[in-house]
Amino acid sequence: MKTIVYYFTGTGNSLSVAKKIAGSLENCEMIPISTFRDSTGSIVPDADLVGIVCPVYFTGLPVMVAEFAKRLDLSGIGYVFSVVTNGGGGGRTTLTQLDELLKQTGRGLSAGYSLRMPGNYILMYEPPTGKKQDKLLKSADTEIQKIIGDIRQGKVKPVSRSLILSFFHSLFYNRFVSDVHNKDRLFTVSDTCISCGICVSVCPAANIELVDKKPIWKHHCELCCGCIHICPVQAIQAGKKTHGRARYRNPDVSIPELQHELSDTS
Repeated sequence: MKTIVYYFTGTGNSLSVAKKIAGSLENCEMIPISTFRDSTGSIVPDADLVGIVCPVYFTGLPVMVAEFAKRLDLSGIGYVFSVVTNGGGGGRTTLTQLDELLKQTGRGLSAGYSLRMPGNYILMYEPPTGKKQDKLLKSADTEIQKIIGDIRQGKVKPVSRSLILSFFHSLFYNRFVSDVHNKDRLFTVSDTCISCGICVSVCPAANIELVDKKPIWKHHCELCCGCIHICPVQAIQAGKKTHGRARYRNPDVSIPELQHELSDTS
């Protein structure tokens, strides 16, 4: 049997999970969701099993993932699973959103999992460091192994909807979606920038380019915060909010693994 794991990642948490799942299954292919960023039409996977791994943004899916899910035809797939990574909440509403979107084009989730990992939304808080980060990652690894066991067994774990949580989701998520692409207006770059271009290559939305050797943002941001976290000299800030805050990249993921081929749509 063939498995395809689609993933979206900013600072590596979801990529780390996708790698561990793919490495534990035979004949498993990993495909970044950003591959489909500039294409149109239905996406019909050539697989028996399909997984979707992505972070939770404001109790819901990253906009790019939501748009991808609307195009994904899973009517011929036998088993569909999802793992949504988060810094402490929103997993249930995100899985519900994904399940409902997938049902519109084919079939919903066979199993859905919410996985707590170190949060990276540096505009709001400082990511965990040291022992706290290590503890979160160790706990996540334990849960990932359980999830892999479920996937191998084809375990069905239906997504349950909560009316109360759905209400809060509609408040937070709709506000997030309405302005997310323009959130990059908050981003600035200091004179410490070394013009390395890493911010350009790690952006899953192809939202950054270098002009006069400095990054500019083109207002189709996904708010993954990858550019802020991965900059090797911490030259990118979001106003005054991010000054002095620790940066985060999942330790199991290298910068080259986060970089996207700029010559195509991936």
